[in-house]
Amino acid sequence: MIRPANPLVAAQPTVLRTAGWAEYALIDSGGGRKLERFGPYRVVRPEPQCLWRPSLDARDWAGADAVFDPEGEDDAGRWRFAGQAAPPFPLAWRKVKFWGRFTPFRHLAFFPEQAANWDWLDTTLRALGNQPKILNLFGYTGVATLVCADAGAAVTHVDASKRAVGWGKENAELAGLADRPIRWLTEDARKWVAREARRGATYDGIVLDPPKFGRGPGGEVWRLLDDLPELIAACAALLSPDASFLLLNAYAERISGLALAGLLAEALVGRGGAIDWGELALTEASGARGVGVSFFARWSAAR
Repeated sequence: MIRPANPLVAAQPTVLRTAGWAEYALIDSGGGRKLERFGPYRVVRPEPQCLWRPSLDARDWAGADAVFDPEGEDDAGRWRFAGQAAPPFPLAWRKVKFWGRFTPFRHLAFFPEQAANWDWLDTTLRALGNQPKILNLFGYTGVATLVCADAGAAVTHVDASKRAVGWGKENAELAGLADRPIRWLTEDARKWVAREARRGATYDGIVLDPPKFGRGPGGEVWRLLDDLPELIAACAALLSPDASFLLLNAYAERISGLALAGLLAEALVGRGGAIDWGELALTEASGARGVGVSFFARWSAAR
């Protein structure tokens, strides 16, 4: 019997660029900020990596509908609106609809740079057919979950936040996907993966987008650099013999796509396939500049 080779790690990184779509655009950037359009709203959010000067006139930035003012070193802060505070508003990526929300953590209840991963998931799952079983850990408000469900997958969505899971269900209703085979679970990811392993469950693909720090529903503490290796090893054990992929994304200053790729390579010894890795970036509407905002590594069974 010939054993599969170890995964082949790409020699060079890949930058997955999101150029925007009908419901989202990066209008301009610079001075530690981004000027973006989310549906009908022009929004200014902090982004320390925008070290250059803005291209547009200050008057274009001053016309924003909402500005996020950070408080402290984390993502927390307050929104300052030009008029009344905006309620949740409908957005869409391709056919998948979801709600945009001005959250207290500078995000609008989804991450637009993830559109590059959504595109890859959509293409991969439609090619697989046969309703593959997908696990989405740290699934937040479920846009990736809905992309997978729309592509024909049966999805288990896990997040520690009851509110985020509730928003995910509301997104499914808006998208017309509430009747799809989706399990919405409010659980600590590590504990739930361990229970799945004891139950002998397997998945054809796994998606993870863990935060750098978080707490489970029972107060469990999550620290990315401390806890990610054990979780990835546990996830590798949940992959079915014919599994197609494991996609890992991370937002942290002290991590890199190459580090994530090395972690996947160790956990997937003997699986064969290939691991590509790199950075997710948003590209300005003009095409002139890009803003790198997170790192990724993904294993595919097919080289």
